[in-house]
Amino acid sequence: MASKLHDPSPLTSHQSPIRVEVVYALRDEQVLLALEVEEGTTVRQAIEQSGITSRFPEIRVASERVGLFGTPARLDTKLKDGDRVEIYRPLIADPKQARRARAKRSRTGYRR
Repeated sequence: MASKLHDPSPLTSHQSPIRVEVVYALRDEQVLLALEVEEGTTVRQAIEQSGITSRFPEIRVASERVGLFGTPARLDTKLKDGDRVEIYRPLIADPKQARRARAKRSRTGYRR
């Protein structure tokens, strides 16, 4: 898994830092960005602070589906220490249709 660490701007003394990760996966590349953010940071803010959108300009924060450890989340969800923000890519095929197509191919290919 390819990874890159990103050090956001330093926290001021009155802020409590928490550690979070922002992850994004393509077919051939996975990126994990570990960063420290202030307590109360939202999913949207962590994505913006990570700098991942400059590396992957196709990410549209306002319209992307996101999650925390595989559970769908809203962009305004406040993060906790240790959270992993996952940015999901749009599906290119409907899973139900793909499953039906595979089942049909396997039925037609197997005859007695």
